[in-house]
Amino acid sequence: MIEVKVPSVGESISEVQIGQWLKAEGEWVAADENLVDLETEKASVQVPSPASGYVRNVLKQTEDFAMVDEVICSIEPAEAPAGGTSTDAPMQPAALSSETGQGHVMPAAQRILEENGIAASSVKGSGPDGRILKEDAMAAVASKSRPASVQSPTKPPVLETSLTEVESNTGGSRREEVKPLSMIRRTIAKRLVEAQQNAALLTTFNEVNMKPIMSLRKKYKDAFLDRHGVKLGFMSFFAKASVEALRRFPSVNAEIRGNNIVYRHFNDIGIAIGGGKGLVVPVLRNVEDMTFADVERTIGDFASKAMDNRLMPEDLEGGTFTISNGGVYGSLLSTPIVNAPQSAILGLHSIQERPMAVNGEVVVLPMMYVALSYDHRIIDGREAVSFLKTIKEVCEDPTRLFLEV
Repeated sequence: MIEVKVPSVGESISEVQIGQWLKAEGEWVAADENLVDLETEKASVQVPSPASGYVRNVLKQTEDFAMVDEVICSIEPAEAPAGGTSTDAPMQPAALSSETGQGHVMPAAQRILEENGIAASSVKGSGPDGRILKEDAMAAVASKSRPASVQSPTKPPVLETSLTEVESNTGGSRREEVKPLSMIRRTIAKRLVEAQQNAALLTTFNEVNMKPIMSLRKKYKDAFLDRHGVKLGFMSFFAKASVEALRRFPSVNAEIRGNNIVYRHFNDIGIAIGGGKGLVVPVLRNVEDMTFADVERTIGDFASKAMDNRLMPEDLEGGTFTISNGGVYGSLLSTPIVNAPQSAILGLHSIQERPMAVNGEVVVLPMMYVALSYDHRIIDGREAVSFLKTIKEVCEDPTRLFLEV
C-alpha cells in the first residue's frame, strides 16, 4: 500500500478540510489523476494520486479536518482494469450507466440516499464527470421530504446530513443541522471582523447611466467575440475605469502598514466571484497593462476555476483594490466591506430602468447604483467622492478610457 498524506499547501497552513473525494474507495485511479479536493484557509487544492491503483483505507470523509502530513487514504498499486476505470467490489459506490449521463456516487452521498430510500439513478450529479456529491443527495432528500402542496419558491429546503428532528405540536418537524465552518469561510469571517474592528469604514454612493456602455457593447459585441474569442462584459469597463480613478487618487490604492502609508504604483484588482464553495476574490495582476479582452478572458478563467474549486492560493493573494458585483444576484444597493489590508472596495449593483431628469425632460434610463467603502484613516471624504465621480464620468463616456481624459 502507498500512503496518501496531506501535502504542504502553504508556509503558515497546518490544517486542511476534506472538500470532496474525486475517487471513491475501491475505485481505480491513474497515477497523477486528481484524487481529493482539500480546502485550505485560502483556496482549494487538489491532491493527485501517487500511483495507479485502487483507493483503499479512506480515513477522512467530506468536511473532516486533517493535519499536514496526516494519512488520509492508501493506494493499492494495480494495472488499469479491463474496460477502463471501475470499482472492484459490489459494496463500493455504484457507477451509473453512461446512458443516464451520471458518474459515480460518492460515499457520503450513497449513505444518505440509501438511508432515505432514494435511487441514485434519480439524482443528477453536479460533481466532476457527473459525480453525485453529498450536496446533491441532501437536496434530493429535502425535495422528497417536502410535500409538493407546501413547496414555496421563497422558502429554500432544509438540507439534512446528521441532524436532530423534534415533532412540533402542529405535527410538523423542526430540523436543525450542525456543520463546521469551512476553512475558507473561517478565513473570510476572521478577515471581515478584523476589517470592521481595525478600520474606520465609511461608504459613499453615486449612480451611473449605463446606456453608453450598453450601446457600445451592443455595437461591438460580435466583432469583439470574433476577434478575441471572449464576450465583452461590464466588468472590463469598470476595471479599466477603476485604473483611471486609482491613477488620479493614489491613496485609494494605498494601505496603512504600521505608521507608514504604502502607495502602490500598480493595480492588482480583486474581482469577487461566486464559486463552488462560496464567494472568492481572485486577483487580476497589473490591470493597467491589460486590454479589455485580457480582463474578460482572465475573469472567465477564474470563474471556471472557482466553479471547479481549482483556484490556487496564489490566485487569491495580494490585491490593491477590489470590485464586487452584487448586481448579478439582484442587489440594488449595499455597503461592501473592505478586504484588509486594502483601503477601499467598489460595489456594483443591479441595472434598473428609472425616470431621470435630463435637460429639463424626464427620460427613462438604465441606471446602476455604485458604492465605495473606504478606510477613512487613509482616504478623505473628498477623495472618496471624487474617486466615485471619476468612475461615473468614465463609464458614462467610455471614450475617456482611450483618450485618458
